This record gives sequence, C-alpha cells and structure tokens, in this order.
Amino acid sequence: MTAPTVPTTPRATGRGWLRPALRSRRFAAGLALLAVFVLTAALGPWLVGDPNAFTTDLGQAPSGAHWLGTTQTGQDVLAQLVVSARGTLLIGAASALIATVVSVVVGIGGGFLGGLADEALSLISNVFLVIPGLPLVIVVSAYVKGGGAWSTILVIALTSWAASARVLRAQTLSLRSRDYVLAARVYGEKRWRIVLVEILPNELAIIVSQFIFAVIFAILTQAGLAFLGLADPSHLTWGTMLYFAQNAEALTSGAWWWFIPPGLCIAALGTALSLISFGLDEVLDPRLRVRKVSA
Repeated sequence: MTAPTVPTTPRATGRGWLRPALRSRRFAAGLALLAVFVLTAALGPWLVGDPNAFTTDLGQAPSGAHWLGTTQTGQDVLAQLVVSARGTLLIGAASALIATVVSVVVGIGGGFLGGLADEALSLISNVFLVIPGLPLVIVVSAYVKGGGAWSTILVIALTSWAASARVLRAQTLSLRSRDYVLAARVYGEKRWRIVLVEILPNELAIIVSQFIFAVIFAILTQAGLAFLGLADPSHLTWGTMLYFAQNAEALTSGAWWWFIPPGLCIAALGTALSLISFGLDEVLDPRLRVRKVSA
C-alpha cells in the first residue's frame, strides 16, 4: 500500500523572472544606466585624483583644466562628483540591504509562523508604519550625528523596512496554503527548509523589487539629510556636495556647475532604478503584460 500523494501546482510565482525582465526595454535601459554609475563609482576615484585637493582656481566655471569647474575653495567638482558616486551608492545599497533583510525576516517569518509570533511581528511593523517617517529620520539623525556613514545607514534602514515587511507577509500568507507547501508539511520537512526552499524562491522577484525601492528611498533620504546638515560632511556623497554648495551660496552667486551635476546624478540614478522596477512589474503583473500585448 502506497502513501497518498498531495497534488502540486507549478510554482512560477517568483521563479524564471530574470530572463523575461531582460527582454524588457525599460529594465534593460535602467540596468545599463545603473551599470554606468556602478563602474564610475568603482573605477572613477582612481582616474580623477583627490577630490579634497585645493587649487588656486577658486570658483572657476567649467574649462579645459576643470571640466565641471571648481568650488569656492578651489576643489575640482568633477573629482568630487565621481568620488561621491561611491559614497552615495554604498549608503543606498547598505541601507536597502539591511532594511530588506529585516523585512524578509519579519514579513516572511510572521506570515509563515502565524499565531502569536505573527501578531507580535505585525504589531512592530504597524508601529513603524504609523510613526511619520521623515520626522523620525530627522530626530534620530540629529541624535546620532557625528557617528559616520554607518549611523546614516542604520537610521535609514531603521525607518524603511516596515512597508516591505507588510507586502511580504501578505504574499507569504497566500503561499503557505499552496499545495506544494502543504505537501512539504505532510512529508515532515523542517520549517526552515520549507521557508528557504518553497517560500523564499517564490518571493524573490518581490524582494528584489522592494530592495530597489529601498535603495531609491535611501539615496533620496541621505541626500535630504546631508542637505539639512544632519549627515556626516566628511563622507562625500552627492547630498554633501549640495550641502557645501548651499553653504557657499552657489545658487545665488550663479555657480550652477557646483549644485546642478549632483542633482542631475541623483535624478538619473533614481530614474535608472525606477526603470528596473517598472521592468520587473511588467514581468510580475499579468495585467501589464496583457496591456502591452493588446497595445
């Protein structure tokens, strides 16, 4: 006599999404633009020299010697822009990584375990969702000011994980009742194995999408904090460039080459990440695929 088998259904919720995404024009364009920023951050600092070096060319407009001009103290704006790309990407990626890991643990863990654990984790998520994000970031940043780049990373991560956790929890509640998860339970699979093998791979695309939005949030938040003087000014980012330009009254003095390039870079990087996210949405949302085909 053989044991009854539990019928299973294809698990395509989060698998096999990368190849269709690469065929999306939005995803490909965003990925190409993001690659330019990553290569600039990785290789650029060795090509442009010391961004803190002073010259006798004070507040000079773009020229052959200084392609993007100089600051009020004679520092090369192009060198600062390139080096700041590394700092901006590191803060954005590190903050988003921490926030995503927390949201995965809280969202998937609570949704899969259910019961008291789910209620406790949901309560914590709701508390962070109810608290206004911007005032919380400003207050915490002012309190830990001077702690370096890691203090900024932790502050941003602390205030950006709750929404993603709610999304992952809702998806996990749907997945845990699927036939293949029930079959794994019947066969006596351990909980951690069910989560890692059956649940997590089917939410990978959603996790990637949430990570991308977390990076965008982190970059914009860091730029805002730096502009307000609440970030470490010794750690070069595009936000700190805007902060120094504001303090030197670059806008009123007409030194457009000092504040426009970092602003454009922030906008371009946000656009690249948004295009990647839109490309993923086209793959994950059947309604968008139907509209695209019908158009």
